[in-house]
Amino acid sequence: MEWLNAENAIAVGTAVLGLAASVAVVWYERRVPRRKRIGFRVQLDTPIGSHARNSRRAAGVRLGLFGEFSDLSDATLVLLRVENDGSQGIAGDDYTSRERHGLTAVFTGRTIRGIAVTQPSEAAHLMEHFTPAAGLRHDGDTLYLPKVPLNRGQHFKVLALLTGGGVGDEVEVTGGLRDGVVQRNQSTTVDDKPPLFSRPARLITVLFTVCVVTLAAIIVVGDDVPPPIGCATGTLTVTGSTAFAPAAEKLAESYERACPGSDIAVAPHGSTAGIRALAAAGTKAVSSGGSPSVIAFSDGPKPNGYPELRENPVAVSVFTLVVNDRVTVTELTLDEVRGIYRGEIRNWRDVDGPDLPVLLVSRDANSGTREVFQRRVLRRNEPANSSRDCRTKDDPGATVIRCELDSTTQVLSTVARLPGAIGYSEPRSAAATEGLHGLRIDGKTASIENIGTSGYPYREIEYAYTYGRPPADSLAASFINYLTRGAGQDVVRDQGHFPCLSPEGLRLCGGR
Repeated sequence: MEWLNAENAIAVGTAVLGLAASVAVVWYERRVPRRKRIGFRVQLDTPIGSHARNSRRAAGVRLGLFGEFSDLSDATLVLLRVENDGSQGIAGDDYTSRERHGLTAVFTGRTIRGIAVTQPSEAAHLMEHFTPAAGLRHDGDTLYLPKVPLNRGQHFKVLALLTGGGVGDEVEVTGGLRDGVVQRNQSTTVDDKPPLFSRPARLITVLFTVCVVTLAAIIVVGDDVPPPIGCATGTLTVTGSTAFAPAAEKLAESYERACPGSDIAVAPHGSTAGIRALAAAGTKAVSSGGSPSVIAFSDGPKPNGYPELRENPVAVSVFTLVVNDRVTVTELTLDEVRGIYRGEIRNWRDVDGPDLPVLLVSRDANSGTREVFQRRVLRRNEPANSSRDCRTKDDPGATVIRCELDSTTQVLSTVARLPGAIGYSEPRSAAATEGLHGLRIDGKTASIENIGTSGYPYREIEYAYTYGRPPADSLAASFINYLTRGAGQDVVRDQGHFPCLSPEGLRLCGGR
């Protein structure tokens, strides 16, 4: 009996315990009247992607609205209602789960990309329970709901954005209640009152028992411990945008901690240079029958001429103009910004600043930040490069003093060093650099907090590009998926960007 080690003994004991618990639950259901009960029902299950699949025949299927996003071409929306339809109130300690969450919702065959929780106005206080600290999170097809106290008749609703699978695929909510049960309601319309007693409870218990026994059998038979769900091992190179590099580095560190065995190197060289490097790596890999382990971030969409690259909207990024602290100006109008870069304003005294010449410190042609600045703010190209030291003209006939540098870091350090200098950057790195300060444009500040309503012009969608669709089990595919899930979106937001697959981000990224 070599297999009967401590680990396998625990597995077998767990299976026996699960079987005994199942028998006890069936007996309890037959003989003890239930007074506490949570019911759930699916009130909406509809396609919103142009390639969304209907697992069951359904009338009134709408044309998909998000087909322009490759990641959302098969997207669906599900509205799930969870309610206390028993005869007693349910307190937080009535949930029997030992984890922080109380209920588990599984959207079989589909992947959760974002959620929104609503509740009736008379139960607005329930929202304080829907926090990550209380157990709210999602992973793959599974949503973990906190231990929400519900008075008799109270309910809340969860709107889930899903990809993969199809409309009509199974949605199941499970959990444990002391002296109660979680069950599917049988109402035929949204407003029908659900029946008092559950019919599928015994079936759920049997399926749970099968899962426990199967898990125990897998542990007994095999000794290998698989990595966490969704993780992939190997090496990956992340290149492209230098403005998004701080966020990319934090994302790589967070992924490596969650998925041991992964090695992600961040090597930013500018958006356009990253796109070219990805295309070259892809061509080389395809010629040998493989797929490149490279991802390129770009401030804005890729240049024309790279049809094989596949875009993944990640976040809305804002950028800011920065000036040396000797320049006392804190705000410019859009016309004044354009006048400076046309060479019409060459001294800061012309915009109520000090008597200092204007020095334009810019990025090279590989920069997505520069491309966004030209397209969104200037509505034209910057003037030609006229200086190597960013201080004096190399071309006496040039109308402005303008230099080009290779990275955001170089731009910030040069602006901080040269009185009269002006440049651009993402706000987080600018705020961490001494000797310079940001400029408002037409009174509007570079901030993601009010990005949806401020009309601030210097912003763009951040894309992660892959060479075609990477293999599903590859580190590239896993890392892209991580960017759009809970932990990855938290990192993106913490680094000063607005996640595209958040409820508000869908509107912002869709309005590109």
